[in-house]
Amino acid sequence: MASTIFWIFVVGIGLFIGALFNAMSVKKPGFYPPKRVLKRRAVLLAALGSISFLLGMLLSAFK
Repeated sequence: MASTIFWIFVVGIGLFIGALFNAMSVKKPGFYPPKRVLKRRAVLLAALGSISFLLGMLLSAFK
């Protein structure tokens, strides 16, 4: 169970890193995906990262 919780947190960190990359890509000029696509993707990745962290905390609390 501990390894599952660990991997849930690792996935959450990866999702947050992806969200930061997409959020920083909005500032770059000439980046291919339109800015609205990058913003939507960053919000989705951040939301999924938050859900992953909440699930990991919930599972670790009831372990």
